[in-house]
Amino acid sequence: GRTLNEFPSQRAKQLVVLQRLALEFDLGRRYTEREVNEILFPFFADWSTLRRHLVDEGFLDREPTGGGNQYWRSGGRVTDLPPD
Repeated sequence: GRTLNEFPSQRAKQLVVLQRLALEFDLGRRYTEREVNEILFPFFADWSTLRRHLVDEGFLDREPTGGGNQYWRSGGRVTDLPPD
């Protein structure tokens, strides 16, 4: 895997990173906040920043539940292949 030394400050670069991270989440599956953190942590130690940006940019959606939040993939490409 490829890890980040820092989260980019330019939005265009952020979107490239977020697009790639979104591929780690299966469409149609719901994730607990802990599961999201565990998926993001290997990429960047500040997983909370990644998670917030994924939600803010529409790659993940979030719904409060009884004991926390549930997340699901709501945006981004379905595959890692560039468009034709």
